Amino acid sequence: MFFRREKPHNPSFSELMDELRKQGFAVQAEQGGGMRVSRDGCAAVVTEKAGTLPVVASTGMIMGAEIGLLCDGGHQKFWLAASGARAAATADHLRALHNFEEDLREALGLISLYNEGLGTTNELHIYDRVKDRDRGAPRRPWE
Repeated sequence: MFFRREKPHNPSFSELMDELRKQGFAVQAEQGGGMRVSRDGCAAVVTEKAGTLPVVASTGMIMGAEIGLLCDGGHQKFWLAASGARAAATADHLRALHNFEEDLREALGLISLYNEGLGTTNELHIYDRVKDRDRGAPRRPWE
Protein backbone atom coordinates (compact mmCIF):
# COMPACT_ATOMS: atom_id res chain seq x y z
CA MET A 1 0.00 0.00 0.00
CA PHE A 2 2.66 2.52 0.89
CA PHE A 3 5.11 1.44 -1.89
CA ARG A 4 3.01 1.96 -4.97
CA ARG A 5 4.89 2.36 -8.17
CA GLU A 6 3.69 4.78 -10.76
CA LYS A 7 2.80 3.17 -14.05
CA PRO A 8 5.11 4.38 -16.80
CA HIS A 9 3.42 6.74 -19.23
CA ASN A 10 3.59 5.59 -22.84
CA PRO A 11 3.22 8.77 -24.90
CA SER A 12 0.86 8.75 -27.85
CA PHE A 13 2.04 9.43 -31.38
CA SER A 14 0.69 12.99 -31.28
CA GLU A 15 2.49 13.62 -27.96
CA LEU A 16 5.74 12.40 -29.52
CA MET A 17 5.25 14.73 -32.50
CA ASP A 18 4.62 17.66 -30.12
CA GLU A 19 7.82 16.79 -28.26
CA LEU A 20 9.74 16.79 -31.56
CA ARG A 21 8.39 20.25 -32.34
CA LYS A 22 9.56 21.47 -28.92
CA GLN A 23 13.06 20.14 -29.66
CA GLY A 24 13.35 22.13 -32.88
CA PHE A 25 12.20 19.61 -35.49
CA ALA A 26 9.76 20.64 -38.23
CA VAL A 27 6.88 18.16 -38.37
CA GLN A 28 4.36 17.96 -41.21
CA ALA A 29 2.01 15.33 -42.62
CA GLU A 30 3.35 13.12 -45.42
CA GLN A 31 1.23 12.14 -48.44
CA GLY A 32 1.68 8.37 -48.14
CA GLY A 33 0.92 8.39 -44.41
CA GLY A 34 3.04 9.20 -41.42
CA MET A 35 4.78 12.45 -40.60
CA ARG A 36 7.81 14.07 -42.21
CA VAL A 37 10.26 15.22 -39.55
CA SER A 38 13.04 17.55 -40.68
CA ARG A 39 15.86 19.69 -39.31
CA ASP A 40 19.14 21.09 -40.68
CA GLY A 41 18.50 19.84 -44.22
CA CYS A 42 17.81 16.26 -43.10
CA ALA A 43 14.43 14.54 -43.03
CA ALA A 44 12.77 11.25 -42.14
CA VAL A 45 9.30 9.75 -42.36
CA VAL A 46 7.96 8.62 -38.99
CA THR A 47 4.95 6.32 -38.97
CA GLU A 48 2.76 5.17 -36.13
CA LYS A 49 2.70 1.49 -35.26
CA ALA A 50 -0.14 0.40 -32.99
CA GLY A 51 0.96 -0.62 -29.52
CA THR A 52 4.68 -0.03 -30.07
CA LEU A 53 7.16 2.75 -30.62
CA PRO A 54 7.00 4.66 -33.93
CA VAL A 55 8.92 3.47 -36.98
CA VAL A 56 11.49 5.74 -38.66
CA ALA A 57 11.92 5.19 -42.40
CA SER A 58 13.37 7.01 -45.40
CA THR A 59 16.01 8.96 -43.53
CA GLY A 60 18.14 11.23 -45.70
CA MET A 61 18.78 14.71 -47.06
CA ILE A 62 16.09 16.99 -48.42
CA MET A 63 16.38 17.27 -52.21
CA GLY A 64 13.67 19.64 -53.40
CA ALA A 65 10.38 18.11 -52.26
CA GLU A 66 11.87 14.61 -51.88
CA ILE A 67 14.06 12.84 -49.38
CA GLY A 68 17.32 11.67 -50.94
CA LEU A 69 18.50 8.36 -49.48
CA LEU A 70 22.17 7.74 -48.75
CA CYS A 71 23.55 5.38 -51.37
CA ASP A 72 26.93 3.67 -51.55
CA GLY A 73 28.23 3.45 -55.10
CA GLY A 74 31.37 1.50 -54.17
CA HIS A 75 33.68 4.46 -54.71
CA GLN A 76 31.61 7.33 -53.32
CA LYS A 77 28.54 7.98 -51.25
CA PHE A 78 25.77 10.01 -52.83
CA TRP A 79 22.13 10.99 -52.31
CA LEU A 80 19.56 9.34 -54.55
CA ALA A 81 15.98 10.65 -54.75
CA ALA A 82 12.99 8.64 -55.99
CA SER A 83 12.87 10.80 -59.14
CA GLY A 84 16.43 9.72 -59.98
CA ALA A 85 18.12 12.96 -58.93
CA ARG A 86 21.63 12.46 -57.55
CA ALA A 87 23.95 14.60 -55.46
CA ALA A 88 27.34 13.87 -53.92
CA ALA A 89 27.39 13.31 -50.15
CA THR A 90 29.97 15.46 -48.41
CA ALA A 91 31.44 14.99 -44.94
CA ASP A 92 29.27 17.85 -43.64
CA HIS A 93 26.15 16.15 -45.02
CA LEU A 94 27.05 12.85 -43.36
CA ARG A 95 27.79 14.56 -40.04
CA ALA A 96 24.46 16.42 -40.17
CA LEU A 97 22.59 13.19 -41.01
CA HIS A 98 24.27 11.30 -38.17
CA ASN A 99 23.39 14.04 -35.65
CA PHE A 100 19.82 14.21 -36.97
CA GLU A 101 19.32 10.45 -36.65
CA GLU A 102 20.73 10.32 -33.12
CA ASP A 103 18.61 13.24 -31.93
CA LEU A 104 15.49 11.82 -33.57
CA ARG A 105 15.97 8.37 -32.01
CA GLU A 106 16.54 9.90 -28.59
CA ALA A 107 13.47 12.15 -28.84
CA LEU A 108 11.26 9.21 -29.89
CA GLY A 109 12.65 6.89 -27.21
CA LEU A 110 14.05 4.41 -29.73
CA ILE A 111 17.06 2.20 -29.15
CA SER A 112 20.32 3.41 -30.66
CA LEU A 113 22.22 0.45 -32.10
CA TYR A 114 26.00 0.13 -31.86
CA ASN A 115 26.72 0.16 -35.61
CA GLU A 116 24.47 3.19 -36.12
CA GLY A 117 26.22 5.01 -33.28
CA LEU A 118 29.58 4.64 -35.04
CA GLY A 119 28.48 6.66 -38.04
CA THR A 120 26.03 6.85 -40.87
CA THR A 121 24.59 3.71 -42.42
CA ASN A 122 23.53 3.36 -46.06
CA GLU A 123 19.95 2.86 -47.18
CA LEU A 124 21.03 1.62 -50.63
CA HIS A 125 24.06 -0.08 -52.16
CA ILE A 126 24.51 0.35 -55.90
CA TYR A 127 27.85 -0.70 -57.31
CA ASP A 128 28.90 0.20 -60.85
CA ARG A 129 30.55 -3.17 -61.50
CA VAL A 130 27.36 -5.17 -60.97
CA LYS A 131 25.00 -3.97 -63.67
CA ASP A 132 21.25 -4.27 -62.93
CA ARG A 133 21.89 -6.11 -59.66
CA ASP A 134 19.32 -4.06 -57.76
CA ARG A 135 16.69 -4.13 -60.48
CA GLY A 136 15.47 -7.73 -60.26
CA ALA A 137 16.70 -10.42 -62.66
CA PRO A 138 19.72 -9.27 -64.71
CA ARG A 139 19.54 -9.27 -68.48
CA ARG A 140 21.33 -12.29 -69.93
CA PRO A 141 23.90 -11.77 -72.72
CA TRP A 142 21.97 -14.10 -75.03
CA GLU A 143 18.67 -12.22 -74.62
